[in-house]
Amino acid sequence: MTNLSPSATRSQWPALAAAGVTVVLWASAFVSIRSAGEAYSPGALALGRLLAGSLALGCVLLIRREGLPPRPAWPGIAISGLLWFGVYMVVLNWGEQEVDAGTAAMVVNIGPVLIALLGARLLGETLPPRLLAGMAVSFAGAVTVGLSMSGKGSASTLGVLLCLLAAVGYAGGVVGQKPALAHASALQVTTFGCLVGAVACLPFVGQLVSEAERAPLSATLNMVYLGVFPTALAFTTWAYALARTTAGRMGATTYAVPALVVLMSWLALDEVPGWLTLAGGALCLAGVAVSRSRSRRVAAPAKPVTPVVAPSETATSARETGASDVGGRQG
Repeated sequence: MTNLSPSATRSQWPALAAAGVTVVLWASAFVSIRSAGEAYSPGALALGRLLAGSLALGCVLLIRREGLPPRPAWPGIAISGLLWFGVYMVVLNWGEQEVDAGTAAMVVNIGPVLIALLGARLLGETLPPRLLAGMAVSFAGAVTVGLSMSGKGSASTLGVLLCLLAAVGYAGGVVGQKPALAHASALQVTTFGCLVGAVACLPFVGQLVSEAERAPLSATLNMVYLGVFPTALAFTTWAYALARTTAGRMGATTYAVPALVVLMSWLALDEVPGWLTLAGGALCLAGVAVSRSRSRRVAAPAKPVTPVVAPSETATSARETGASDVGGRQG
């Protein structure tokens, strides 16, 4: 059982708030990607998003004067930059053009499961029963949301493989990022990870330039929004929260994203969800609540124990005391 004092509970709120900001902004990204993806190819969209994010993060880094990360942080920064900021963003954009949104949601949501397994294997993290149960409930919710949306498009083997590769890149990037946060700040890890991803996407610079010339302003603004908010801000708040909890718990938290995407699509795009979609979203949120919960039962204080003295020990003590008194009177 976990005994959480009030001060320990209060200390968790900043990390929970940071995770909440991340989840909301990542959910909003799916709405923006729909608009920007109509004018930009997958690689160009990823590069433009990363360039905007790197510029925003670089300005904040200069203002705060944090400088370069320590050398021990660079392996984790490089891994997260290549796998998460680079591979994940490109192949996810590509995969969502090959499969319907429901199939993409189901396949990509394998990522949190992989994060928990890799975290246990490579980082020595534990897998509490509440975390496993919550992830199972949330994954069932993600599948339900996916099934409710899968009839609106088509799926291809290539698209499914691309979404699976995106899930692997996402999981590998998170697990690689976790050790780096022990040596550098969340801002440093995010800024230079974003820069690594942007450098990896430079082969798409020609596509970005040519497509930006003929893209509508709304698509370009959505791309900039993706870079500043779901990338620069959300990845920084993610790193802040990840430094204060396990990779498995943070991965499970992202299962709230499908539920928020359903809500935002309803509000912003007038896409009224069906009952099956709403049920899946509710399952996602319930699973996140279970995975983030902890046992709050506090063990009762132990009663003072009165030492029991054996009769033989009492007799021996009495004899020793008597002998001492006699010795005292003789002196």
